[in-house]
Amino acid sequence: MISKYALFFDIDGTLVSFNTHEIPASAVKALTEAKENGSQIYIATGRPPMIITNLGQIEHLIDGFITINGALCYIGHEQVCCHPIPVEDVMTCVQDSQAKGYGLIVVGRDQVAVLDPTGSVDRIFRQYLNVKEFDKPSPLEDVLKQDVLQLTAFFDADYEKDMLARMPHCVSGRWHPEFTDITAREADKGKGILSIARHKGFDASRTIAFGDGGNDLSMILQAGTGVAMANATDELKQQADYITTSVDDDGILNALCHFNVIG
Repeated sequence: MISKYALFFDIDGTLVSFNTHEIPASAVKALTEAKENGSQIYIATGRPPMIITNLGQIEHLIDGFITINGALCYIGHEQVCCHPIPVEDVMTCVQDSQAKGYGLIVVGRDQVAVLDPTGSVDRIFRQYLNVKEFDKPSPLEDVLKQDVLQLTAFFDADYEKDMLARMPHCVSGRWHPEFTDITAREADKGKGILSIARHKGFDASRTIAFGDGGNDLSMILQAGTGVAMANATDELKQQADYITTSVDDDGILNALCHFNVIG
C-alpha cells in the first residue's frame, strides 16, 4: 500500500550530486511519482534562497522551503519563519574574521557579502559546489544594515567551539570540513520541519527527512523517519533510521521504494 508523507530533502550531496551538479534522473522520477501519490515535497538546505539555482528539474514539484539551515522558511511567497542572528554575535564573528584572515560568507535577508582573503570561498563554492552567484557579492556594510541570517565561517571544528563560546545566541552546523554554517539558536533544519508542520497542519511524525551532512542532523532526529545517504557523515548514519545508497546510486529512488512512498 502506498504511504503519504511530507518529504524533506537536503540539496548538496542528497538531491544534487557533487560530481554532476545535477539531480539524477532516478530521483526526478521518484519525486514525480511521490507527488502524484499525494506526498508533499520540501527542500531543507543550508543555501540562501539566492543560490538555490540547481533545482530546475523538480521546481514544479516543491511545496515549500527550509533555507539557511532553518533561519528562513517559506511556502510560495508566504514567510513561515525568520530567525536573524543578534547583531552582537554577528559583529563578533565579522571582526574575528577580519582580524584572523579566514573566509566568511555573511548572509543577509536580501544580500550576501563575501570575505575571501585566502580564496577558500571561491574554491569550494564556485569550483566545487558550482555556485556562481557569489561572483558579485554585495558590500559588507550594506549586508550588515539588514538582518543577518547566517555566517558561513571557514575555520576548523576546534576553533568553531571557541567561537561559539563567544557567540552565545548561536548554533553551528558543519557539512564540510573546511567551514561551518552559524545561525541563531532558534534556527536549524529540525525546527524548520516543526514550523512547516504547524503551518501546514500535518503531524511531524508523518515526515521523512533525507540528508548527508552535519547540518542535517537536527532534521534527521526531528523527522518521523530520518534517512542518511550512503555518502553521509558517520554521525548522521548512526542517528538515522535508515541508510540508503548514495545520490549517484539511486539513493532517493531506493529509499522512497523502501518506505512505500512509490511503487
